[in-house]
Amino acid sequence: MAGTTQTGTTVDEVMAELAALEDPRFRAVNEQHGDDHGVNLGALRALAKRLKTQQDLACALWETGDSAARLLALLICRPKAFDRDQLDVMLRGARRPKVHDWLVNYVVKKSPHAEELRLLWSADPDPVVASAGWALTSERVRKRPEGLDLAGLLDVVEAEMAGAPDRLQWAMNECLAHIGIEHPAYRARAVGIGERLRVLEDYPTSPGCTSPFAPTWIAEMVRRQEA
Repeated sequence: MAGTTQTGTTVDEVMAELAALEDPRFRAVNEQHGDDHGVNLGALRALAKRLKTQQDLACALWETGDSAARLLALLICRPKAFDRDQLDVMLRGARRPKVHDWLVNYVVKKSPHAEELRLLWSADPDPVVASAGWALTSERVRKRPEGLDLAGLLDVVEAEMAGAPDRLQWAMNECLAHIGIEHPAYRARAVGIGERLRVLEDYPTSPGCTSPFAPTWIAEMVRRQEA
């Protein structure tokens, strides 16, 4: 674990830097969201910028199991260097929300295995794993919708979203909103589903931010597109 990378940086040196960045105030805030680290993400990104891309170091940092180290690993890795099975194991071991989110958005979405993993994870009985599949589906809805059964996705959302666990519900709601935003032919149905299910209707939203309640989200994004 303390082995030296090609740039001379050791895992122990990086872990010591992360420990020095630990701040109880950040940890307290992060723990409210299910995360277990106290490192300011701006400082983490600055460290990643200095380290630059280092795949071996990234893998070693991931293996520590430490959340701050894993977040740093996701910033300095080469997304396309991971094979499908590696990403599957990583995702199933990424239980903290921020690590899970960064893994999907910063690594898996850039992987040539993204579509295969989307199909695998979407059907998984573990709701946290399934939420990753839905996040990848939202990406396709936005960027590569060809071949997707949008009506079928709306059927699943309508039948299952209201009773889904929080993280899966959030991912399904995001997919619902993006279908309504990006695909006018399905907009009325997407809005209707959102209005009937009322999922995230009362979610606290900061001033200036858009509510995640799908009918509100869809209306605001469409308004901006048409402005």
